[in-house]
Amino acid sequence: MRGAGFVLAGGRSSRMRQDKARLKVGSRYLVEVVAHAVATITGSVTLIGDPSSFADLPLECLPDLRPGLGPLGGLEAALASHRGEFNLVLGCDMPDIQSSDLQQLLAAAHETSALCTVAVDTTGHRHPLCAVYHRNALPFVRTALDTRRLRLLDLVEELKAVDVRIHSVLTNLNTPEQWAAWQAAQPV
Repeated sequence: MRGAGFVLAGGRSSRMRQDKARLKVGSRYLVEVVAHAVATITGSVTLIGDPSSFADLPLECLPDLRPGLGPLGGLEAALASHRGEFNLVLGCDMPDIQSSDLQQLLAAAHETSALCTVAVDTTGHRHPLCAVYHRNALPFVRTALDTRRLRLLDLVEELKAVDVRIHSVLTNLNTPEQWAAWQAAQPV
């Protein structure tokens, strides 16, 4: 039960004030940690972002088809690549993602054939960048981009996403304070 795996890494990281994808987690970059988790489940992973920014990494990278339109633009590039019927898509800023949660998410996508299955963590937070998007969601993504409706949560609602309750709390690292707190919580 494999799908295509994608990690969105093309954002500006404006709140972090540095490239989130390039934050160091041990000997690897944050984007590599997330990409490894995705590849473990899907068998392969593709980054979505500026290929020149990741040329030094042993990961394939595809550019946004419409740069500057945020995660929805990255989602379009992933789905338009036609790599899979079910597309596991994560943001590059979730270091605590568990393989078991990704497996559960992909299994639910296969069972339901929904246009979108989205992770809901133990705090009840819905994560549209920890989700499986069916290839048939692409026209909805393109229409949203064409009309500049760029909120991913709005798209998830439109797709009538199936919520998948995972057994973890997902951490998104968006600010230097969140990064510092996450680092401080890591075992030595």
